[in-house]
Amino acid sequence: MVIDFHAHAFPDDLAEKALSILLANLNDLYTPVSNGTVAGLLKNMDEWNIAVSVVQPIVTKQSQTQRTNDWARSICSDRIISFGSIYPHTDDYKRDIDFVAGLGLKGLKFHVEYQDFIIDDPQMLKIYDYALSKGLMILHHAGVDPGMSMPYKSSPRQFAKIVDAMKGGIIIAAHLGGHAQWDDVEKYLAGKNIYLDTSMGFEYFGQEQFLRIVKKHGADKVLFASDSPWSNGKTEIEHLKALPLSESEKENICSDNAKRLLRI
Repeated sequence: MVIDFHAHAFPDDLAEKALSILLANLNDLYTPVSNGTVAGLLKNMDEWNIAVSVVQPIVTKQSQTQRTNDWARSICSDRIISFGSIYPHTDDYKRDIDFVAGLGLKGLKFHVEYQDFIIDDPQMLKIYDYALSKGLMILHHAGVDPGMSMPYKSSPRQFAKIVDAMKGGIIIAAHLGGHAQWDDVEKYLAGKNIYLDTSMGFEYFGQEQFLRIVKKHGADKVLFASDSPWSNGKTEIEHLKALPLSESEKENICSDNAKRLLRI
C-alpha cells in the first residue's frame, strides 16, 4: 500500500487555467503528469498503485476561502483526502480555521511563496498554534521554489524555530524539509519533532544524503509524497523502494506513518 501525502488537483472548471498559469511561472520547467483534475489524479493513482492521495490546496486570496475549502470537502472519498487552506493575511484567522475544522478536513496547506508571508513571523506562529489546537495538521512548502526569486521565505533553521515554539501537534515540511536546502536540513532540522515529506525529491537530492537524513531524523517521521502533477509518482516510488532501507522503514515511509497521522 502506498499513500501519497502531497498531491495537487483543481476544480474541473479551473484546472486548465491553473496549470497554464503555474507552468508560465515555472518557465515550463516541469511537464505535468495529469490534466490537474481529480479524475486525472485518480487515473495516475490507478496506474501507479497508489491507494490514497492527500490533496493540498492553496488559498491565495481571502475571497477564495469558502469555495476552496467547500471544494476540498466535496472531493474527499475513500481514495482522496483533502487538506484545507486559509489566507495568511486574513482579518480573522480563528474564524477561518474554525470553518476548515468544522468541515472535517484534516489539515491546512501553506505555501510561503505563493501566499507571500515569512514562515516564522510572530503572527504566523499564532495561526499555527490555533490550528494545531483545533487538531489540524499543517503542511508547508519548504525551501526553494523555481518559480519564485530569492530571497526565499522559508529555511530549515526557521522550521526548527517554529517546532520549538509550538506545544505539540503535527507539522510537515515538504520537499524533505527544504528543497535544495538539504545541507541545512541535516544541520538544523533532522531529529526535530516535525515530519518531512519526499515530494519532488528523488531526482534532486542525492541518495546518500537522503539516507543520512532518514537515519538522523527517523523513518517514522518521513512521508512518501509526489507533488503530483509536477512529479511522476511511479518513478518516485521506484526510487524509494530501491534504496538500502529495511522493509519496515520503507513501509513506514510509504504508508504506515501516513495511516497513523490520517487515522485510516
